[in-house]
Amino acid sequence: MTQLHTPKASRNQEMGRLSFMGSVSPAVVRFRDRGGEGDGTSRRVPGTFSVVPAPMKQTVRRSLLVTSAILASLALTAPASLAAPSPSPSPAASGSPSGSASPSGSPSASASPSVTPPANMSSVGGTRLGQAGTQVAIAGGAPVLPKDLTARSWIVADAESGDVLAAHNAHWRLPPASTMKMLFADTVLPRFPKNTVHKVEAKDLAGMGAGSSLVGIKEGETYTVHDLWLGVFLRSGNDAVHVLSQMNGGIAETVKDMNEHAEELQALDTSVVSPDGYDASGQVSSAYDLTLFARSGLQKQDFREYCSTVTAKFPGETTKNKKGKTTRGTFEIQNTNRLLSGDYDISQYPGIAGVKNGNTTNAGATFTGVAERNGKVLLVTVMNPSKTDHNEVYKETAALLDWGFQAAGKVTPVGELVAPKGAAQASAQPGANPSASEGSGQAGGAGDVSAKPVAGSVTEDGSGGMWIALAIAGGLLVLLAGGGYLVNRRWPLPDLVRRRL
Repeated sequence: MTQLHTPKASRNQEMGRLSFMGSVSPAVVRFRDRGGEGDGTSRRVPGTFSVVPAPMKQTVRRSLLVTSAILASLALTAPASLAAPSPSPSPAASGSPSGSASPSGSPSASASPSVTPPANMSSVGGTRLGQAGTQVAIAGGAPVLPKDLTARSWIVADAESGDVLAAHNAHWRLPPASTMKMLFADTVLPRFPKNTVHKVEAKDLAGMGAGSSLVGIKEGETYTVHDLWLGVFLRSGNDAVHVLSQMNGGIAETVKDMNEHAEELQALDTSVVSPDGYDASGQVSSAYDLTLFARSGLQKQDFREYCSTVTAKFPGETTKNKKGKTTRGTFEIQNTNRLLSGDYDISQYPGIAGVKNGNTTNAGATFTGVAERNGKVLLVTVMNPSKTDHNEVYKETAALLDWGFQAAGKVTPVGELVAPKGAAQASAQPGANPSASEGSGQAGGAGDVSAKPVAGSVTEDGSGGMWIALAIAGGLLVLLAGGGYLVNRRWPLPDLVRRRL
């Protein structure tokens, strides 16, 4: 990914200077020392993914998920009176497809925000996160923040606990560029099996903005959903986003779905207008919200695989030889996340495992990254550095990651990454164990399953016992739903991390 240096540069261009060439990463890559315990290596692995996660270790999470699935089938037969009320739709989601209103109902921000953050910003996650300027509480022995940070907004958070270690204008609503694709993926990725095949029509590619970053999808060709997601994550292909959006019911429907999902995640700074993140009036997000999107997406195995893939083979055009035989080759695509793929002036970051970069005229350079070191997993989002050095957004992200790994446990959190509404509501149900939140504000665990459930009245013939049993099952399902987010958010990440120091 390159900075936009001229007024005529494309408005939505995430390709780096070597994106159309083969991988620039050698078979073994030595990392620059960033304060870890060694220089590290990156092994090339054969297969569709050049870097593929190892199988996830068996954990108690699986037994909880199986139990949850069984209880879900029982709960379907329970009377409607036992169902929890659904949250009300957001104004943006229920309004016009353009998404001109934010999920919180406030007027949409302009495409070109002011050079200073507003005096009053959202306090989701803590009052300090709504304050302008840098928020950090350094205790004894903690390192000072990196010098020369020029981003308009940034945040450093513990991916598992949700603690925000430091932030700068975390809730400033800014154009997000292609980091918006994290929300797109988190919303749409679960809806189609990866082996689903789709033949591209002209309408699938209609409406893309001039200068959009493309993976190279061709009308009349067939692609698997797996291919399309590779195009989204590696090449930041707006063409792949538009095809998947059409499969999802169209651009307007996808925008509506994304706004609804943003509200469910409590990402209330976000207003989606275009699913690919292309500059559009009223399309905004924040460093805080982008971090919520990444955290939610990373709990999905497919999301983790795609965003951590360095290079992959993508289907080319079908051609005929002189004998009339049709053939279809492939070409290599490379991840435009330069902390993952490396570049001539920046190394792969030790422990990096995604997530997504972006660059447009209005947004400047944006990036959200996740990395692990010594069992600690951090998320960092950086939006629009004013310094115009090549790969500056990655350099500032790397500096903040370095700081975060050194500061973890030595600073007092200034806020938290909130849980989705559904998880928070589940933990608030009668019988839920509020102490299971571990002080992080997340949904609780399984809680006290002995708590008395709500049940229908018992009839004279004793048939009410069935309803009591179903009510107990429903109560357990609610409790497990609340605990599910707690369990899933504690991904130990041996399957996620691609490089060990």
